Amino acid sequence: MRLRTLLTAAATLALTLAIASPAMAHAGEGWAGELNDKVITFFSLGVMVFFVLVIVVGSTIQGRLEKRKEEKKAAQALARTGW
Repeated sequence: MRLRTLLTAAATLALTLAIASPAMAHAGEGWAGELNDKVITFFSLGVMVFFVLVIVVGSTIQGRLEKRKEEKKAAQALARTGW
């Protein structure tokens, strides 16, 4: 069990360093090339829009599931009372 934990930690460290290495190789350049304010602004806007959409879609799904649950409970109560 300890060996598996050590191997997992080593693999995670190696993957993190491999992903970060292009950013460290050139000053100011990463996978996306030279970055400026416009690129960073649009990326940040995209991140915000993504999370807003996740919240909206998640809330919609939860609302529909709650509605189905309440309808099922009402049908069970109606069947129990006979009306």
